[in-house]
Amino acid sequence: MRRVRYQVNGGPEVLFTEDVPAPEPGPGELLVRSEAVGVTLPVVRKVREGAGPGPLSGEVAGTVAAVGEGVTGFAVGDRVTGLCFSHAYAELAVLHSGMASPVPDRATAVDAVALVRSGLVARGAYEAGRPGSGDAVLVTAAAGAVGTLALQYAKACGASRVVAAVGSADKADLVRALGADEVVLYDDESWGDPVDIVLDGVGGELLGPAVRALAPGGRLVAFSSGGGTIDAYELLVRSASAIGFQVAAIARGRPELYGRWRDELWELHRSGTLVTRVHAEIPLAEAARAHEIIESRRNLGKVVLVDRD
Repeated sequence: MRRVRYQVNGGPEVLFTEDVPAPEPGPGELLVRSEAVGVTLPVVRKVREGAGPGPLSGEVAGTVAAVGEGVTGFAVGDRVTGLCFSHAYAELAVLHSGMASPVPDRATAVDAVALVRSGLVARGAYEAGRPGSGDAVLVTAAAGAVGTLALQYAKACGASRVVAAVGSADKADLVRALGADEVVLYDDESWGDPVDIVLDGVGGELLGPAVRALAPGGRLVAFSSGGGTIDAYELLVRSASAIGFQVAAIARGRPELYGRWRDELWELHRSGTLVTRVHAEIPLAEAARAHEIIESRRNLGKVVLVDRD
């Protein structure tokens, strides 16, 4: 089977395709014939600056080709999606059954990788911000895979004002179409009237203006892999708080909540309340092009690898 790998850290150019034997699912695992793989910023960053070469993980959706010992609830031929922690950029990927979930008949594999993981992050980050009735919400990286869903979710939950923060003006039309009441650019001198919640998917130097955008008692929810430093004094003068959110902690520690959120996301998608936005579907063999799009921050929504030439 074909698999994409890298042997040294660097930019998209270090990715290459190789032919390797198909893996076997171990106990509690599923072997999935991949139809779509979601590309994420943390994986792109890992390739460029991680500790060393390793598997390219990611969201995978496809059809179960084999099941490992002890697996219940799934069978060969089922359509599933889930987060693959080993080699996701491959024709066949191994998923732990606890991370897998069914894909509804009406949905495509691309729908699944655009909705489930990004939607769980968007919803979880919003809930972590302890939203109140009529709160104003600002979302950074608002045109990205998580941000596009976070905008819609906040609006659906009754936010009085939803502000989209983006890196360039050419993304404004998209985020407004998805429900943003206001659009600000990262380098604007002011991000407008203060908000109650900031959902930050960027980190780094944006943490400063993100905190300064908070109203008294506001909450910053950081869910990015971008790191950065928060000025404690800025929190102090606003009586504000900073909260870290990682969806993997919900998946491991509260699987029943994780499952309920996932089912609700599919229902919101079915009803049209949450619309997925896919920037591009790119053949698996051209994974370097997908990474270049993510790294340059040109994407409007999800970038997806598909198993076709």
